Amino acid sequence: MSKNLTWDAKGNWEAAGEWGTRNSDGRSLDLARWQARLEELRAAHHVPGATLAVLVDGAIHELAGGVLHRGTGVEATTDSVFQLGSIAKIYTATLIMQLADSGDLDLDAPVTNVLPGFAVADPEATKSITVRRLLSHTSGLTCDFTLDTGRGDDCLAKYVEAAKGVALDCPPGTAVSYSSLGYNVLGRIVEVLTGQTWDQALKDRLLTPLGLTHTMTLPEEALRFRAAMGHLGEPGTDPDPAPAWDLMPRSAGPYGRVIASAADVVRLARMHLSGGLAPDGTRVLSSETVAAMQRREVDVPDKWTVSADGWGLGWTLYDWFGVPGFGHDGASIGQYAYLRVVPGADVAIALLTNGGGARLLYAALLRELLDELADVKMPEPFAPALQPPAVNFAPLTGAYKREGVVITVTERHGAGRLRYEFVDGMKDFSPPLDMDLAPVTETVFAATGAGAAFSEDYMPVVFSTLPDGTGCCYIGMRAAPKIA
Repeated sequence: MSKNLTWDAKGNWEAAGEWGTRNSDGRSLDLARWQARLEELRAAHHVPGATLAVLVDGAIHELAGGVLHRGTGVEATTDSVFQLGSIAKIYTATLIMQLADSGDLDLDAPVTNVLPGFAVADPEATKSITVRRLLSHTSGLTCDFTLDTGRGDDCLAKYVEAAKGVALDCPPGTAVSYSSLGYNVLGRIVEVLTGQTWDQALKDRLLTPLGLTHTMTLPEEALRFRAAMGHLGEPGTDPDPAPAWDLMPRSAGPYGRVIASAADVVRLARMHLSGGLAPDGTRVLSSETVAAMQRREVDVPDKWTVSADGWGLGWTLYDWFGVPGFGHDGASIGQYAYLRVVPGADVAIALLTNGGGARLLYAALLRELLDELADVKMPEPFAPALQPPAVNFAPLTGAYKREGVVITVTERHGAGRLRYEFVDGMKDFSPPLDMDLAPVTETVFAATGAGAAFSEDYMPVVFSTLPDGTGCCYIGMRAAPKIA
């Protein structure tokens, strides 16, 4: 870990260690205190290693603690790189919005205008899936379509071709349903319109202008840096190194395969806070496009899985008791990443971790940081109601289905029970999971018994209704319409 303040390549202070600075309101940013707090929470929640970057008053400050790999004992440092998981979607969304800025792409035109071969199971639905709906997760496309199409430059083209005929979670434009598949389609659009691979377009159009020297997409590129290893284990114990550093194929890039340091993640956020400008004055996005990305496109019934209140064009949107913010979460095999941005305070925070109770570390640390730096009060952690409401389970019981998953809700003696079962192409992913449903409200429940497969704490289960009156069950931000 660095012990000095140094200038970065863009002329901004980088800080780590026993130093303190002040933000624009004159409040002290005591880095030694935050280092101690990071270490305390990391140990309490069995997180092997973590890095933290904070943008406040125009300066980026970095902290790190623990190890990158419990097997080797390699120390986590501020220049270490971690897998960002779904935060990669923000990079893809930014590339798409550059193409909209230049007039090369109409967000409201059908995807088939750019990708004539694109198709889903329903031909009419195919015509109504637009780029805007892909960006805001309202296309209806399912999430978990994983396919290794090789390491070649044609991997995304092969992936989109293989996804032809995939079933929809819900009709396009009717509901938000988180979709990694949708972001791979966006990545392919980038390739077609730029004539480059998604990886190269990202380098040329985003990483280079922003000076993101510790951001990459391919594993061989990560070998040049101190790279974090994911860790897996039972909640409340020290986890062990995962069996593989990365299980994602190259085709997962647009939705989940960006590797970066915490400071580089914050540098991307800084461009969005600066109205689309890079630190040297290069315009990466127009100010109007930056604002459009942060404008709410859809409300989110499940406000707890990723702390979302709504979705913009790429960004997860937050409403912290009237204070707006944006950001994104990400996960890969045993690595978990969090980005939170408060535009009204010009504050951005990135936390990257490599296993253990990462979400509990995030919830405690960012609650305190956002309170001190941006006067943000985060909601209390998701949990069953202290005084549970009376629930009529009759309208909720039955079977719900989305691609690869069947959810069955039953009632016994006034208590709810849920079975989460993988079917069809995902049938070998995991044995069925049986969970008790503890009421939070009459339609929101905290599922217990899911184990580490989903979450270390309570898993949100949210019941909603589609515009046509069909019941819907949300787990993991994925919509599963009622079928029986």
